[in-house]
This record gives sequence, C-alpha cells and structure tokens, in this order.
Amino acid sequence: MAVDLPMAMIAATVELEQPQPGGSVRIVGTGFLVSAPRPDGSPRTVLVTAGHVFDDMPGATAYVDYRLPTADGGWKYSPQPLAIRSGPALLWTRNPDQDVAVMEVKAPQEFTRAAIPQNWLAGDDSFAAGGIEPGDQMFVLGFPKGYAANPNGFPILRSAHVASYPLVPSPGYPSFMLDMRVFEGASGGPVFLASSLERRPGAAMTGDGYLTGLVVKAAEKYEWAFVIESPVIRRTIALLDSPAAPIASAASGGFAMLPPRPPASASAAASSAP
Repeated sequence: MAVDLPMAMIAATVELEQPQPGGSVRIVGTGFLVSAPRPDGSPRTVLVTAGHVFDDMPGATAYVDYRLPTADGGWKYSPQPLAIRSGPALLWTRNPDQDVAVMEVKAPQEFTRAAIPQNWLAGDDSFAAGGIEPGDQMFVLGFPKGYAANPNGFPILRSAHVASYPLVPSPGYPSFMLDMRVFEGASGGPVFLASSLERRPGAAMTGDGYLTGLVVKAAEKYEWAFVIESPVIRRTIALLDSPAAPIASAASGGFAMLPPRPPASASAAASSAP
C-alpha cells in the first residue's frame, strides 16, 4: 500500500521546548517519533532528536508540543511534560560519535499511532540501492526559530537538494549536506525522500520514499544543513537495549533561545505559533 510520506512525517514530528527561569526565553528544538519494538517484540515509542537539543536544556523537564484532535474535527495544541533528567542522571541516550539522541516516551495514543515504523529509516545500503546522489531533492520538517505552521503547532515543511559527495558507503560517510539555510530550532528535524519524483533530471526512477536522516547543524550564516544519516539513528535506537548505553555529552550551543510564546489569542498564525 502506498504511503503519503510527507503527511506521515508531519504527524510524527513535534517541537521540543524548555522554558527558562524567569520566563523570558525558551530553548526549542525538533524531534520525531519512531515505533521501535523491544527485542522481545513488545511495543515501544522512541523520541529521536539531535543530541545537542537535550544537552543544552539544563532543567529536569522539557515539553513535547503535541497536537491532539478535537471533537469538531480540529486540533488542540497540547504541550506535555517530559522528564529528561532525574537528579544528576540523564534519561536520554546519546550516540557516542554523532549528534543523535533517543529516549523511550509514553506519548498520547494519537501520537503512538503516528510514530513511523523503524523500517522507514534508511539502512546502510539504501542510498546505494536507490542511486541517491547530489542534486536529488529531499524534504525537511522542523520549527525554525521556534515558528510553527499554525497555532496548533504543526511543523513547517521545506525542501532542499543534496549538496555533498560522496554519500556511500554509509558507515564511512555518516552525514551529508543539503543546500538550505538552517535556523535555530530546526535541529533534530527529520529529512526524507518522499518519492521518485524528487530525483535530479535524468536520474533513474526508484521505489517508495524513506527517512534519510535528521538535521544537526543550525547556523544562520551558512546556506547549508548538515544531516546525520538514518543508519546512525538505527544504531542509536539499538543502544536503548544495551546495558551500558552512552549518555549525553557537554552542551554544544546549537539550540534556539527564543522569547516566550505569545498569548493564544494572538491573531497572526505563524508568528503566534511555537
């Protein structure tokens, strides 16, 4: 059955935020949910983001900005707390070599269902098998500068072309570049190839789309994004089942420090969204 990958990824993508003491600023980033069963087959929902998003949130509690359906067919913006520290203990798992963090979460039922299957993440051979090369178009979801597409908190969809070479073999090249401007708050956003229609002119047609990675570099003065490839995400999720999973490293400063959200009654959509 064909999958509407952009809509599925929008449904699985959330804003992460942590208001700072005094209420003058909030730290924000982007994450997405993956359905990654445990080794015994029991269900598990995993939140994936850039490692520095959690690194740079000093408090014990962050907020996941969910959107929940309402009885009238609309949506309700519904931030919910997420414990990311317990005293000195860090509750997320970080890849020891790359800027990727994961943690098991108990999401609302609507988001548990929206979590993308783990097999939608590209594997080590996906780029080679699909002939992915510079010039191919990919899509990116996120909350640049903490903005959302509307007051309900939906992510903003952008597109860009692959801007670096080589891309394979994956273990040797765990990241690639997109030719797009990256803003603080977009870190952790999913990157995906929606279909064969996004190929460069003259490229061979390929099958269904898949998630190719996540954004980890946010610097306004640069006109490109650094993306960690999905095989790294797969390996980081696997660390959740390791008895000695790596924890977070020192803060990197790649986050957004933004003013608090305007009152919900504000009229402007994008400017009043998280």
